[in-house]
Formats: sequence, C-alpha cells, structure tokens
Amino acid sequence: MSILQVNNLAKHFGGLVAVKDLTLSIKPGEIRGLIGPNGCGKTTTMNMLAGLYKPTRGDVRYHGKSIVKLPPHIRTAQGIMRTFQIPKLFSEMTVEENMMVPALATSSEKTPEFIEALENKATEKLTFCKLDHVSHLLAKQLSGGQRMLLQIARGLMVEGLELFLMDEPFAGINQVIKETIMDAIMEMNDNQGITFLIVSHEMSSVRRLCQTVCVMHEGSLIAEGSMTEVANDPLVIEAYLGGQNAASDS
Repeated sequence: MSILQVNNLAKHFGGLVAVKDLTLSIKPGEIRGLIGPNGCGKTTTMNMLAGLYKPTRGDVRYHGKSIVKLPPHIRTAQGIMRTFQIPKLFSEMTVEENMMVPALATSSEKTPEFIEALENKATEKLTFCKLDHVSHLLAKQLSGGQRMLLQIARGLMVEGLELFLMDEPFAGINQVIKETIMDAIMEMNDNQGITFLIVSHEMSSVRRLCQTVCVMHEGSLIAEGSMTEVANDPLVIEAYLGGQNAASDS
C-alpha cells in the first residue's frame, strides 16, 4: 500500500488553475523528487498535502485514509511534517526553544521530568543536524542554511514522523550545509524509514537522493521516472529549456 496517494488533485485561485488533476503515489520508504519550472504548481501541491490549502477537488490519502479535510496540526500528529522554502521559525527565541515550542504547545504535560526529556530529545536532534553548537543562539542569528537545518531538526521532534514534505531545502545555502542536509535525509531514510517528498531546483541533489522524480508543468504532471529518464523526456526538455537537454542542468 502507498503511504501517500494523490487522486485528481486540483487547486483554483479564482480563474487561475494552479494545479490540475494531479495523481501520484508514493510508497513507504521512498525519497521522491518533485521538480518543474517556477510557477508550475509544486509549492501549491505541497500546501495541499500539508493541509494549508483546501483542494478545489480531488483527494489525498495517507495510509489509505482520506486526510483532505484534516487541518495541518492533525496531519502533523499523524506523522506528516513539512518544511518551507523560507523557514518559519520563532526569530526571537533560541534554537533550543524553537525545538521545544511545538511539543510544549501540543502537550498538557509540563512536569519537570517531561521538560527534561524534551530538552534531551532536542539536544539529540540538534546534534544529529549539527546544530548543537548554536543551540544558545537566537534563531534570527542563524545563517539561511542553519535555519533550514533547524526546520528539519524541529521536524524530528514530531512523534511517529513518517512522511517529510520538504520545499526547496537546498535553495540559497552553501555546499557544506547542503551536504549536511543530504546526509541527514539519507540517514533518516535508511535508519528510520522516513519517506520524503522533496521539491527542489537543485538537480544534482535530486539526482543523488531520489529514486523517482515527478515533473510538473503548468499545474500538471508531465513525466515520472528516474532522473535520467525524465531528463531525456521531450516534454520535460521543452518545459524546462525550450528544446535543450535538461540533463545538462546538474
């Protein structure tokens, strides 16, 4: 059974059709890429999967059950986490506080033992994402790459995380942090079995991480397969480069 099944998903903003009749299926343990030119509907799709946008029509099924009517916090509680291209953090709080806020906000337990366990878990996840040395800093003091890493580390605080939706995790960051993020994704996938759907313009990163890639253009899915297969698909070449070889964009 698929962990995520999207059936004929569409989103209209007035007369603008942002996503039209999108259907795709993701198996547990996959690292799936979602690529396409700017404005093709990738982020709108992610917003619908995360519950931020209500689809105009269509269905989203998670472990076989429809979640299309569930709000974001319920989807998170069921094991779905999403990061944003522009990290959404509490800029005036420390890195450690950013890690703990979601759990504190959703739990009625505030005992010293609970807080201590939460602090220990935050330290563990920050160490995993190589942010333990900046745990005392305010979030606003972090670099863009570190802020993206903090989003990922905070996602790991979610109990029972199974599906991680990532929107442009490699955009505008240096190579060292890019490698750290890719290593973290592969380790989470290998050791914890977490499934990923990753939107990215970084073709080299997508090629390295993703066994299967979906390509969108003007709101529709136009190709699906390995990176090599889609890079040589005539529809993809036309959508990206107007006839040039998409495989050269790596």
